[in-house]
Amino acid sequence: MTKPLSVAIALALGTGLCAPAFAYDNGQAEQRSEDEATRLDTVVVTGTRAPKSIDKIPGAISVVSTEEIRHTLAVTEDATAVLARSVPGYAESSQAMSNSGETLRGRVALRLFDGVPQGSPLRDGSRNATFTDMGVVDRIEVINGPSASEGIGASGGIINYISAVPREEGSHFRLVTRYTTQFKDDSDGWKVGLNYMYKNDDFDAVVAASRIERGMGYDADGRRLGMNTSGSLHDSTSNNLFLKFGYNFGEAGDKRIQISYSDFRIEGNGNYIQVDGCRYEPGVCDDPRPNTSERGHLFGTKAEFNDFRQVNAIYTDGDFFGGTLVVNAYWADQAMRYPPENGEDRQDPLIPPNGDDGTIWDQSEINSDKKGLRVSWTRPDLFNTPGLELHTGVDWVEDVADQRLALTNRVWVPPMEYTSIAPYAQLQYDIGPVTLSAGLRREDGTLSVDDYTTTWYRDRRFVHGGKLEYKETLANFGAIWRVNDQWSVFAAYGEGFGLPNVGIPLRNISCPDDPDDTKPDGCPGDPPASVEDTFRELSAVVVDNREIGVNWRGRRAAFGLSYYDSRSKLGSSYAIDPVTEDYVLFRAPTRIKGIEATAEWTINDAWKVTALYSTTDGKTSFWSSDPQGRYGAGGLNKPMGALDTSPDKIGMSVRWKFSDQGDATLSSTTLLSRHLYGEDVRDYDGATFRYEEETTGYTLFDLSVNYRVERIGRFTLGIENLFNKQYILTWSQIPGWRNYWAGRGRVYSLTYEYTF
Repeated sequence: MTKPLSVAIALALGTGLCAPAFAYDNGQAEQRSEDEATRLDTVVVTGTRAPKSIDKIPGAISVVSTEEIRHTLAVTEDATAVLARSVPGYAESSQAMSNSGETLRGRVALRLFDGVPQGSPLRDGSRNATFTDMGVVDRIEVINGPSASEGIGASGGIINYISAVPREEGSHFRLVTRYTTQFKDDSDGWKVGLNYMYKNDDFDAVVAASRIERGMGYDADGRRLGMNTSGSLHDSTSNNLFLKFGYNFGEAGDKRIQISYSDFRIEGNGNYIQVDGCRYEPGVCDDPRPNTSERGHLFGTKAEFNDFRQVNAIYTDGDFFGGTLVVNAYWADQAMRYPPENGEDRQDPLIPPNGDDGTIWDQSEINSDKKGLRVSWTRPDLFNTPGLELHTGVDWVEDVADQRLALTNRVWVPPMEYTSIAPYAQLQYDIGPVTLSAGLRREDGTLSVDDYTTTWYRDRRFVHGGKLEYKETLANFGAIWRVNDQWSVFAAYGEGFGLPNVGIPLRNISCPDDPDDTKPDGCPGDPPASVEDTFRELSAVVVDNREIGVNWRGRRAAFGLSYYDSRSKLGSSYAIDPVTEDYVLFRAPTRIKGIEATAEWTINDAWKVTALYSTTDGKTSFWSSDPQGRYGAGGLNKPMGALDTSPDKIGMSVRWKFSDQGDATLSSTTLLSRHLYGEDVRDYDGATFRYEEETTGYTLFDLSVNYRVERIGRFTLGIENLFNKQYILTWSQIPGWRNYWAGRGRVYSLTYEYTF
């Protein structure tokens, strides 16, 4: 169940997608009857680092249940589609291997898999959302807004994917097969997955393996979809292996050790090359068309991939000096290779062309290796005071990352290392129907960068490496008042900390005095360049978030509302480089405000409707403060567009349980049209600035039908984009390099599941 978050608009809509409510207690789940009252007692762990009931957390929490994940998987295997459909503040799915533009409340979210960070704050390649087979995910916990308890990378919130947990004694197997098609010669795809679960009094195990073969995708007009320049799901193969073993011991069984291993790889098959489309431009493109693809392979290029591996070990002691001790050690190796490109920033006159067109085609590759240790201790009834709880601990992390141009073996982003030690403490006090909480976290990190030389496009400039220190104290406090059995209200303040995608400003260092763009070798005559020179661009992103909300729950219905105001004195937003048409970071003040809403109504045993709504309004400055101190940053007059903030979203669904064996769900997702405009004049030099962006909204419908046949298995028919709507993805409607992709047309899926 998704916890209600926001406005009564959603209730008026009267529709949405929601599965039966679940309650979680120490990793166990029990499905409740839809006849029972809607509950807010789902236990989460991500935002508090210790199990907490939602109705004691002052903030917006979403828990995407197993059933919601299953309903989404019935129509698509996209890892982020369930978030786009179920979480109000989450942007539209990119429908690609990349998660470009998929922000949470207009900011970057920290993605975790069983508490292990996915992706690197040093070089965020927007690939950290495709890291496992969703078939092994039990639920997804989403903390909307910054979280000081998790530390670096959580300026927009936390998205924690929780792996499956054995719930029944004995051995259990689950076989899943799926066939998908758009009834085109090359659109067929399939999946085979096998999960094994075992549990007894002391020991439990999860073993899961799967393989997915994806065919080519088509839009509603019957054209092949373009191969996304950040990596496509179409024409790809993914393999996943997941192992988890747990052992309970001690006199009272209050100690536990658990170790898990995940190995996931998705790789393009390389059977297609992109054919660029064109946007409408009189005299240039009178017949607009999105990117498409044709059969072929660029000689010498390699397959794009995501290769994610991690080992995660957790020790728990439930009786450690009167509290609970948790020690979590992890290691993760993450590699991402991107499709070939021949843009100007890939060229070098000293390197022979490798393409038939006389240009250099190259492929970016990001590598990240991280390890961490997290120690926490929770003490209830502190000082023998009922309801007073202390949660404290310390986190240590080491993250090493770099980015290369793989085909020509060139350094693009130099090797970087970030180490951090972060102690924290959190107090919670239950006073009858009121819960108060407050906490502090101290981030103490060091960024180390090796010496390197930029590419020819950036003037082959030698850059001295060095170290930068990051020290920040983060605070949070809040209160929630459970007015009665039905109503609760909350208010909260929280701060988040993150790095600004360090690799982008480092790779863009060039000669400051090169008016003719001559691309000199080493910038003769210019002063030396160093990492310290980019300190402003590399400064941390510190976000403070203010939020208020109200929730209501009755026996068969619930709704909620929340309003947030997120601010950063030196924020980070994306812009389009007018020369390369690539994304660049822009550092300036930012402010993002929004309203979020969910509602649900169980009409009777057979019918249930839910809805969600979100609106996000982001503003930044047209210019940042001058490094020479001649002028400060501009006012908050520039709207943050589709690269950062999503248009208003409405999600609706109705579920019909037509028998004990079967149910059907019809759902829709609407992104509204949006027109953004802003302008400003800089007093210092009279420079004028203007920004305008217009995007066209769309509505997509999905249908899934489940039917379980006794002793045979469960059959599911899924239809994505039921009415075959032709549309352009919102973030692709704005100009950018090769950035013009349509969304998928109608897709049919047939899933068979057998449990034994």
